[in-house]
Amino acid sequence: MTHRRVVSPGEWREAREALLAKEKRLTRELDALAAERRRLPMVRVDKEYVFEGPGGPATLLDLFEGRRQLITYCFMWHGAGEYCSGCSMFTDNVGHLAHLHARDTSMALVSRGPLAEILPFQRRMGWPLPWYSSLGNDFNDDMDAGDGFGLNVFLRDGDTVYRTYFTTGRGVERLGSGWTFLDLTPLGRQETWEDSPEGTPQTAPYTWWRLHDEYGASVTTG
Repeated sequence: MTHRRVVSPGEWREAREALLAKEKRLTRELDALAAERRRLPMVRVDKEYVFEGPGGPATLLDLFEGRRQLITYCFMWHGAGEYCSGCSMFTDNVGHLAHLHARDTSMALVSRGPLAEILPFQRRMGWPLPWYSSLGNDFNDDMDAGDGFGLNVFLRDGDTVYRTYFTTGRGVERLGSGWTFLDLTPLGRQETWEDSPEGTPQTAPYTWWRLHDEYGASVTTG
């Protein structure tokens, strides 16, 4: 291993400040990219998908759990005992769902595999995300995941569902925190500093943040 240069505290601070300027520039660029993402056109989802869930059959609308936005992650399924390490790493890094719920956003896993195989693995891993089988429908194909993996974002207007975003490959690597997931949605973090389309619900920054066990019905979502 080649060691880094050893410098004085002053030189280190100067180098760190130069790097910080680049990091801040990247943060601003990511904010601008999220603002552009919030203005992407969307497509209406007219096909009826029926999934198998722990509570029985469920439609795509059911996966919203009454919230306005939905994030689905198509978890690659090879069969019991042949678990996808990449999808498992992704799921291990998903933050507490209460923070997404506070911003009117649900999240669910979807796999093209039998629920009888999926649920024992979910219990083993201790993952709290709702998990549904898409074995009997075309959801994975229609949403560009196929037999692989991919993340989709949907917006609900009453009983009408729209697809607003998709990513796969290294596009899912940086995700995990509530902030990174909300940055993919059409409503964003719903804070007043964001550059969002007119009419987007927004509150002052930080005011909606809670400990994950302190959210309640009284918490505003925008």
